[in-house]
Amino acid sequence: MDLKDNLFASFMAFENKGSVDLDSKVHGIRTEAIERFEQTGFPTRKDEEWKYTSLNSLVKTDYSVFPKAETAIEFKEVKKYFLHEIESYKIVFIDGVYSSFLSDTTHEGSDICILSSALKQPKYKMIVDHYFGTVASENDSMTSLNTAFSKEGVFINIPKNTVVPKPIQVLYFSTGSEKEIMLQPRNLIIVGENSHVQIYERHQNLSDNVVLTNAVTEIFAAKRAIVDAYKIQNDRDSSSLIDNTYVQQKESSIVSVNTYSFGGNITRNNLEFHHEGQHITSNLNGITVIGGKQHVDNHTLVHHKQENCESHELYKGIFDERSTGVFNGKVIVNKEAQKTNAFQQNDNILIGDKSSINTKPQLEIFADDVKCSHGCTIGQLDDKALFYMQSRGIPEKEAKGLMLFAFCNEAVEKIKIPALKSRIIKLLAKKLDVELDLDV
Repeated sequence: MDLKDNLFASFMAFENKGSVDLDSKVHGIRTEAIERFEQTGFPTRKDEEWKYTSLNSLVKTDYSVFPKAETAIEFKEVKKYFLHEIESYKIVFIDGVYSSFLSDTTHEGSDICILSSALKQPKYKMIVDHYFGTVASENDSMTSLNTAFSKEGVFINIPKNTVVPKPIQVLYFSTGSEKEIMLQPRNLIIVGENSHVQIYERHQNLSDNVVLTNAVTEIFAAKRAIVDAYKIQNDRDSSSLIDNTYVQQKESSIVSVNTYSFGGNITRNNLEFHHEGQHITSNLNGITVIGGKQHVDNHTLVHHKQENCESHELYKGIFDERSTGVFNGKVIVNKEAQKTNAFQQNDNILIGDKSSINTKPQLEIFADDVKCSHGCTIGQLDDKALFYMQSRGIPEKEAKGLMLFAFCNEAVEKIKIPALKSRIIKLLAKKLDVELDLDV
């Protein structure tokens, strides 16, 4: 049985477990999603959006879709993956199963909890039915696959006029209880008018067993809402991640999604922003530092549908050894979206002789009164600058590290959580193999 057939069989088992409400609207969405996936299957390089990223090595694996047993882990085993320097809400999953022991959720003022609970409780039915699946793409086969199995993940519902007092940490751990496992978390985040929230997300494999995570997150930002989201991707080489994040913004909202990719086998980030109002600001920032045979693909879309909106996009990449990077950024400006200000930039440094980057910034503009720019750069370290630093007594290794850190620093400065900023700087220093004594 190939993986596609295995997933269909698993879907039937999933539906017959009894834990799924067959009369709910979500059940109908799941059924339609599995039918779409049956028609399309896994994406291939024949699909233009997947031209430079192959999943062949992943789909040949016979993954377990459901863990056979729950696995408990101690906090001391995973403490280093938390931002333990600050107070925060925590939502933790182990092999796809919610861990109440490691989590710190709340329903006071805001709902910061899990999706499976929200799907079962009548008081959340109207909210879930209104938002679930409404911004996630129906044309992406991996999103459809996730929707078909959607049951567990994060449910965050922030009412209007609320500033969440602490950041929210969302961590997904895999323990290696299965030789090969496929996880499909589904997150639903709703931020009301004039509200503000900060979210930190991480997927972490605690063993060398094979893990494929196919995640989908839907974010809805109401009028004047502010959302700061951070994703750290620094997993083991046995782990692969397909992260699909869809954002819908209303008038005067500000949403920032920052992605930091340092580890993992194959990482694919699909990030879409859809503007449904005026005076919207969207910020997309990313840093990729990889080596070996690692592969990171950042696909972005910002769809400007109304006038007087902004989007700012900055992705930095450093590629060593045989690593491969992909950047495909698309900005669409509708005819009605006059006075749009859209900026898109992708800068890359190849420090490995066999590393490569495929970059394709795109603008599709149908309005005539706009400020839009895009660009990409691919290069190597400046030998003259390196020689100058060495002539001033800085060893070659440290000089290269400082130059590469300076290259990334513009994206690092976008981080608004000091503890996270410090963490990213330390990860960068480790990846660049230098000691950086910097004031953060």
